[in-house]
Amino acid sequence: MALFFTLALLAVAHHPLMAFDMGQSTRCVAIPNQMKVCKDVGYSEMRLPNFLGHSNLELEVVPRSEDWKPLLQTGCHPQAQAFLCSIIAPVCLDTFIQPCRSLCVAVRDSCAPVLACQGHQWPEALECDRFPAEEDMCLTPHAKLSHFAKDLPKPACQNCPAVEEAPAMETVLEAFCHYDFAVTAKLHRHRLPTGEPEFEVGGRVEFIQQGPLLPYDTKLLLQQWLLINLQCAKVLVRSGRSQLYVLTGSVQPDGTLALTRLFPWHKKDANIAVATRKWKHHRC
Repeated sequence: MALFFTLALLAVAHHPLMAFDMGQSTRCVAIPNQMKVCKDVGYSEMRLPNFLGHSNLELEVVPRSEDWKPLLQTGCHPQAQAFLCSIIAPVCLDTFIQPCRSLCVAVRDSCAPVLACQGHQWPEALECDRFPAEEDMCLTPHAKLSHFAKDLPKPACQNCPAVEEAPAMETVLEAFCHYDFAVTAKLHRHRLPTGEPEFEVGGRVEFIQQGPLLPYDTKLLLQQWLLINLQCAKVLVRSGRSQLYVLTGSVQPDGTLALTRLFPWHKKDANIAVATRKWKHHRC
């Protein structure tokens, strides 16, 4: 994924938005099936050249669009796809529709920390001052989406949590008592790039202590945490392998998820099984 950020940021840097000529001749084309990042964006035709100056679908537009896929998979903002597609695959209407400055700011404020987690800054060519401030002829933030997202726990960049091998039963019980939630989840790491996320949460997430987590949201939440905190994730699972973990942590006052103490659960780790049973019957 680090390679993705390098390629994507270089691609944007070499095609500054301000170099796009609004008066140039353009054409409308169908969004191709292989351009998966924008296939379900809500419209079927795009304008070429796009706002990055790309005019060749096969050689420029589609390959460059795939560069952004890992960022979108982190779920850094509910309208990140709409924002990016409005630039790389602008909707084909009678007039040019850019993203509004307010939409850029909303996406940047949520997604720039993800880029920073990988050692990169928000691309200069996507600086929000370059987009129109007036909101009558540009793509605006969706208020309901933004409000809904604020109510959900969300993943964030953090220092890597402690990983404790073969813990004592008392250590596991202390973690259950001290933190907001405890879940078991099988973490999987793909061996080779497949177009899918490098890390995923396999099977069901089982709650030991649910706390503020939501049953329908937690599996995706943990997977997005892995994709944001790649350096931490690479320590947790070897390439091509899966590992069952007990994950404990808290939801911070700003709504961000913080994993704090992680316990790999191997078949020989009877202490974790005993701690889980004791927790169900006695609690703290």
